[in-house]
Amino acid sequence: MKHLHSLLFLLLGCTMLAHAQKYTISGYIRDAGSGEPLISANVYDSRSGSGAVTNTYGFYSLTLPADSVSLSFSYIGYDASHQELYLGKDISLNIGLAGAVQLSEVVVSAAKNGARIEERTQMSQIDIPIAQIKKVPALLGEADVLKALQLLPGVQSGGEGQTGLYVRGGSPDQNLVLLDGVPVYNVSHLLGIFSVFNADAIKNVTLTKGGFPARYGGRLSSVLEINMKEGNMQEFHGEGALGLISSKLALEGPIFKDKTSFLISGRRTYADLIFAPIINANEEPGTDLNVDLYFYDLNAKIQHKINDKHRLFLSGYFGSDVFANEFKEADGRFKGGIDWGNIISALRWNWQLNNKLFANTTLTYSRYRIDILAEFEDRFDEQTETYSAKYFSGIEDLAARIDFDFIPSPNHYIRFGASAINHRYEPGALALNAEFAEEQFDTLVGSQNAHSNEFALYLEDDMQFGALKANLGVHASAFAVDGEFYSSVQPRLGLRYLLDNNWSVKGSFATMTQYINLLTSESFSLPTDLWVPSTARIKPQQSWQAALGAARTLGEDYEISLEGYYKQMHNVISYK
Repeated sequence: MKHLHSLLFLLLGCTMLAHAQKYTISGYIRDAGSGEPLISANVYDSRSGSGAVTNTYGFYSLTLPADSVSLSFSYIGYDASHQELYLGKDISLNIGLAGAVQLSEVVVSAAKNGARIEERTQMSQIDIPIAQIKKVPALLGEADVLKALQLLPGVQSGGEGQTGLYVRGGSPDQNLVLLDGVPVYNVSHLLGIFSVFNADAIKNVTLTKGGFPARYGGRLSSVLEINMKEGNMQEFHGEGALGLISSKLALEGPIFKDKTSFLISGRRTYADLIFAPIINANEEPGTDLNVDLYFYDLNAKIQHKINDKHRLFLSGYFGSDVFANEFKEADGRFKGGIDWGNIISALRWNWQLNNKLFANTTLTYSRYRIDILAEFEDRFDEQTETYSAKYFSGIEDLAARIDFDFIPSPNHYIRFGASAINHRYEPGALALNAEFAEEQFDTLVGSQNAHSNEFALYLEDDMQFGALKANLGVHASAFAVDGEFYSSVQPRLGLRYLLDNNWSVKGSFATMTQYINLLTSESFSLPTDLWVPSTARIKPQQSWQAALGAARTLGEDYEISLEGYYKQMHNVISYK
């Protein structure tokens, strides 16, 4: 009997230990057809009531007690997947979801991926599926990301047909616009009629207007995250379109199936080709007029799967606007024009260190430049005189960044990381040249390039205590330029309290610091703006914003969110 009691006690102890033991299920959720990661896809265990949401790369991690689990994997527009299994050890489980065929009306609204709106800590954030953006009535037949965002609350445009975003009283330069994690300094084509973002190359769009998490910094008013598609790992796909003034083509597919994929997408306007016959028909005898009026851009991306835990991504954007004309006649010539554009590239390596820790390392390059040219040539008495003036300005960044996602339990989601940016400025220079009577004059005015370095560290934790959920974080930054040094510690706080299963109240507080400034002239619609660093005379811009709100889900198809905010900005500059 004594041995029987000992055996029963041992079995009971083992059973209690097994129930106390916890294990982790982790993996990736992707589109079953293309292999594209699904961002903010839901993972939910109906037996424990615990859940998780995928990150930007489709990675999830969910720690549960050792027991039978009933998992549901879901994403808007896709058929849900269900898995029943016994969790007796750490498990790696990758899921592919198949797209559901649905017909719906065209409504610009926030996406419902991830947790329901009343469950999320994050306030003032809007996700728009790219499929909805393509359905919005488009100017001249070209679907536009920024035009769709201008239809949303808290966002205004600079004028009819313009692409700039004015978010909660801020100016366009106070928006941190990221394409695959790389800052974009000029977002417009054709003097603001179109944006630089080709909808055929984009996977998702997220706009954050307040309550900024600690991982973001460097701007005052908003964060606009745009991620490019990664390329189909399974099969080749292509799409194209002929518009009123532009055409575009996108191709994607595997280089090596299930291993390496590519995406390439380009577009070009042909207004110059349309106007050329009209111009030629109205030319006067003895004259010649050529006009260039177009923009082009190219998105490209390569993804390589090293193994299940390591992936490499190389992405790039190249775009330019050209507006030029050349007029020739017997006794002279005039040539003038303006061109501007962006070059953006990123090399990313993400890897899963273990079933609770995910890392992403990024090297980026971003350049924006504008050139304005005017050139005159006069011929008389067998002599030629030439005069030219060229204005140029721009900004160039080299940056490195590392980010970690640590998910120790369903009640904590910890993010931390660091970044370093080297800024190079060309704050406006004028090159003058003249040749006449065997003499030459050549000078450069205002060519004082500047360099600065910007560093940042951040830490945040999205934590839950019953009905209360909080995102607590801090963003610390430093900026050095020409012997001047600035630093800033920016606390961030987001709170959510569940009143019942459908209602929650929320609050947020965030401070932001911006070290680079855009000097823009209100009297010109051309992109002649100057990016300059903070200096001894130009202090960094700063802001703080507090918000309160309530959120509720109505049935399966509707969400209600009501917010009020108060925002202060300091050291904001203007250019006259």
